[in-house]
Amino acid sequence: MTTFIQLHLLTAYPTANLNRDDTGKPKTVTVGGASRLRVSSQSLKRAWRTSSLFEEALAGHIGTRTARIGREAAQMMVSNGVAEKNAVAWGAAIADVFGTVKKEKEPKDALQNTETYELVHISPCERSAVQALAQRLSEENRLPEKAELELLRQEAMAVDIALFGRMLASRPEHNVEAACQVAHAFGVGESIVEDDFFTAVDDLRKDADAAGAGHLGELGFGSALFYTYICINRDLLLENLNGNEVLVEKTLRALGECSLKISPSGKQNSFASRAWASWAMAEKGSEQPRSLAAAFWQPVGGQDQLSEAVKRITGLHDRMAAVYGGEKTAHVQLDARLGQGSLSDMLDFISA
Repeated sequence: MTTFIQLHLLTAYPTANLNRDDTGKPKTVTVGGASRLRVSSQSLKRAWRTSSLFEEALAGHIGTRTARIGREAAQMMVSNGVAEKNAVAWGAAIADVFGTVKKEKEPKDALQNTETYELVHISPCERSAVQALAQRLSEENRLPEKAELELLRQEAMAVDIALFGRMLASRPEHNVEAACQVAHAFGVGESIVEDDFFTAVDDLRKDADAAGAGHLGELGFGSALFYTYICINRDLLLENLNGNEVLVEKTLRALGECSLKISPSGKQNSFASRAWASWAMAEKGSEQPRSLAAAFWQPVGGQDQLSEAVKRITGLHDRMAAVYGGEKTAHVQLDARLGQGSLSDMLDFISA
């Protein structure tokens, strides 16, 4: 039977603009007829996988998401004395392995036609193979052979690719199904997006006639207690990482700690909206996974939203178990309000 790990988090942000829409406003969603603040799953996943915490825990096993793998190879070849025309052609051949290569008639620079239209997730093993091939082509001053262009690898998969998947339209045989699903985080209570009108003063404008602001602007922000839901298929993660149990455990610990501690980087310099989860629950078992978002279909109100949110989500958890029955799912909780549970116990539970 498949083992699923589920994480439920409540994280409070007093003032923030963690994830903006195309107008610069915080993203929102209507839930239960009420407007809530929202942080997209893409924003969350990028914050976790690019964090120093993730890097320190899993150094050497993290992939690179880029459209410039062919450009990097071409730049290496040009630096080693290969004619730019040849470097572009050979770099494009390498890029073609990973995605659809640009073919601009009048590119801004010649190396632009070594880039792919798509952002491609590349493992450290694959990037090293590209760099080694670029070095070899430079030394031998020749175009790559077909066999040399078999650069995609399954045997040394990056942990972030194993977790969040990879889709290569031109090489579907090298697609990777994501072992981790992340829901968009949303506020448990109704939120109103507010505007911060701000000014910047020119330090060198001291004349009375020139007094006043050197710049005027507006910035949207909001406040919410966010519910975040994460579901991990442990068996698929183990398969994606080629049966490396030690790496699976390290990956689960790193992901668990990042989800509890790492905030998206949006407008952090303006709001310093960094927060750790105030409450979390981890579940593990073979029962079909389910979110507990329904606990917040009716927005949480009042002046003690955190306590009310915890009461609702734990209550729904228990009632669902009673109604549906089936195999009992093991779970642990961490509650910073009451000083109950611990990070180490939760990570031990997740990774075991």
